[in-house]
Amino acid sequence: MELRIAVSKIDKYGHADSGDTVEIIERPNGGLSVVMADGQIEGKNNKAISTMVTHRVINHISAGVRDSAAIRAAVSSIFTEFNGKVKANLNVISADLQTDTILISRNSPVPVFLISDDMVERLASASEPLGNRIESNPTIIELQIKRGLAVIAFSDGVFNAGSQDQQISDVVTTIDAFIDEQEPSAQEIADFLLQRAIRMDEGRPLDDMSVIVLSVSSQSIDQIRRMNVTMTLNE
Repeated sequence: MELRIAVSKIDKYGHADSGDTVEIIERPNGGLSVVMADGQIEGKNNKAISTMVTHRVINHISAGVRDSAAIRAAVSSIFTEFNGKVKANLNVISADLQTDTILISRNSPVPVFLISDDMVERLASASEPLGNRIESNPTIIELQIKRGLAVIAFSDGVFNAGSQDQQISDVVTTIDAFIDEQEPSAQEIADFLLQRAIRMDEGRPLDDMSVIVLSVSSQSIDQIRRMNVTMTLNE
């Protein structure tokens, strides 16, 4: 088997610096974690806030702290430091090789989507952003690592795409149709969902957009670990 993580992002139309932050780290006891946050301070999107949130969580995970405790520690310190003026959506998806499980942690009202046994499921248990309270526990789901499993999370810019035009779309049906037609890679799924959101905003994203996909592939080419990143540079 092979773990694969894909990320696709685009900035809000007319803005050069995305308010979303996505980071990937290796876990100290084996495995990978991908952390995604979007942040606001006093109601305004702020890249520095989303970066700070992700780094606070990553620092704790890197020290061997469990995901849930890492998030709670970050929540407490951010509330204390900013007096409740910060609001951030947070998703942490981890493949923990010590326990052979996938951990899905959310401090976000945006649901996460799961592909398992060729079925797509929406994981939408109640969850709130962090920053407004000193205690804001994440919603956590733990799953056994198995072939064909994939977890999809995206920022609210993707989930709410097209909402101003009252477009109604079933994400579960969309993902199900896409994977039914082919066997897409994690990157193909991420790119497809991002492009779909951009089209729904008529080519001009109304908010920063990020999609992350963690999948467990049955195929493994070799023992080499690879990471590929591309970023458009303004000329």
